Amino acid sequence: MSKAIILDKQLKKSSEIDLPQSYSEIKEHNLYLYVKSYLASLRNNSAKAKNRGEVSGGGKKPWSQKGGGRARAGSITSPVFVGGGVAHGPSNNRNYSLKINKKQKRLALEFALQQKAEMGKLYVVDSIEIESGKTKDAFNMFKTLNERSTLFVTQLSNENTFLAFRNLKDCYLADANELNAYLVAAFRSVVIEKAVFDEIVQVAK
Repeated sequence: MSKAIILDKQLKKSSEIDLPQSYSEIKEHNLYLYVKSYLASLRNNSAKAKNRGEVSGGGKKPWSQKGGGRARAGSITSPVFVGGGVAHGPSNNRNYSLKINKKQKRLALEFALQQKAEMGKLYVVDSIEIESGKTKDAFNMFKTLNERSTLFVTQLSNENTFLAFRNLKDCYLADANELNAYLVAAFRSVVIEKAVFDEIVQVAK
């Protein structure tokens, strides 16, 4: 059974807490499906090329059908002409979204947390709060963990805490309602408030 590491106010290990047994039975494919769906939803879908019906011109037949010794042509908007439309070009009306149900979203998050716990990179703290609002203080918290990158998850971040973390590299502060499997998987370690952790685990019990 995987365990999350409980940190004290000095961000030192004080104890451990078990994750639900059901987390270890979740298939990795749930995380794959969620990440695929999440990244697809971020696609801008702005690539666009004009087809032969959208380029200007083409009202007159370029040359006679017969007698010129050239291939017959009906419009200069044809893709065979310079300045003509693009054949099979990209269209911005394509829908890239991939459907994923609530249960799979839940399983993906639980599997991602399970992975972090197995790596010893899932930390639980009582509170993540920077009252001063200074980036220096937030950086000191991150530096104390000695991790390459960290996702901080709070129940509801106040403005000062948000401002303190906003410009930090390799850090991200997320509210509980923003937490998802992609964010957990994208960062090397996760620091989560006890209230948020209990709420997530309670659903699996």
